[in-house]
Amino acid sequence: MKLLKIIFLVIISLVITSRAIAQVPYSIELKQRAYLGEPDAMHQLSVAYRVGKGVTKDVDRANYWLERASEEGNPNAIATMELLGNTTSLSDAKRRELAAVEKHERERLLKAKEEQRLAEERRKQEEQRLAEERRRQEELKKQVKKQTFTANGVSFTMVEVQGGTFTMGGTSEQGSDAKSSEKPAHKVTLSSYYIGETEVTQELWQAVMGKNPSKFKGDKHPVEKVSWDDCQKFITKLNEMTGKNFRLPTEAEWEFAARGGSKSRGYKYSGSNNLNDVAWLDNNSYDKMANIPSYGSTHAVGTKQSNELGLYDMSGNVWEWCGDNWYNYSGIPSNYSSNYVNRGGGWDDNAKQCRVSNRNRRSLDLRGDNLGLRLAL
Repeated sequence: MKLLKIIFLVIISLVITSRAIAQVPYSIELKQRAYLGEPDAMHQLSVAYRVGKGVTKDVDRANYWLERASEEGNPNAIATMELLGNTTSLSDAKRRELAAVEKHERERLLKAKEEQRLAEERRKQEEQRLAEERRRQEELKKQVKKQTFTANGVSFTMVEVQGGTFTMGGTSEQGSDAKSSEKPAHKVTLSSYYIGETEVTQELWQAVMGKNPSKFKGDKHPVEKVSWDDCQKFITKLNEMTGKNFRLPTEAEWEFAARGGSKSRGYKYSGSNNLNDVAWLDNNSYDKMANIPSYGSTHAVGTKQSNELGLYDMSGNVWEWCGDNWYNYSGIPSNYSSNYVNRGGGWDDNAKQCRVSNRNRRSLDLRGDNLGLRLAL
């Protein structure tokens, strides 16, 4: 009878063990669940250690996790403990050792889970922020008056900027990035005008001029490698085609529009304080896998978020010629008065260059693969 009882107990134990193995084989995820206090996982882990299923066979660890599963109320573990009796006992020293390991791993995993939760929470908050920003931008764009024009079959849109007074130059949101050429900040009053929704594209330049000088080809990419003089010739031909009086924006008109006009929310960049939302610049225009600066390029206009007026790429992509000669805000005569202003930063520039108040100057005959234009009317 004693022998039959032992055989019966062994058979029952093997049945319980085989079922546990079949349900969940050993895995890192199983081990983590056991450390985090799941009774079923504790029992399955004890089985894995007992038979060496996916892990090195370890009787002490098998017995430890069997005890823990039993303590946590797992019925299979309780039944196995009753069947195996004293054969599952651990020394106090071993039990303390394994309990310390369990405590350490549980704390580590709980910390990791909390960090993961916080990261997910931040991700959702960022998604909500972007969704809210997009909704707000769409609402603002509905309130803005636009006009669409066509030249040789290519359409382009001009957006109204209602007149108003603003502070031009290195205002407080620019912080320490503001350069001496942006100072002093000063009040400027403008009448209403229209400005291009996007930079002039290569397809529009091609339609007007019959050629495309750009290095980075793409119909919807901004035209580049155009000098100030080239822009004047383009505008003259465009006006002949349309009967309108397009021109380059003044520097003040450019900055007022970049800041969002009367709808401005005081951003450091055109449309956001998060530059990657609104601009193509050095940290997102290069092929990071290649890690070669020459692999950077312009991008199609209007693919980033717009600013408060629904204007795209006023930060980044290409610098934009203005109609003004360079001058000092301080009134001190400049040695560069024969140069012309360009604004906005380009695909190969850093964040500091893409600020709404940042200024740059170039000679009127210079052509660069990061230099284009935006129309005004």
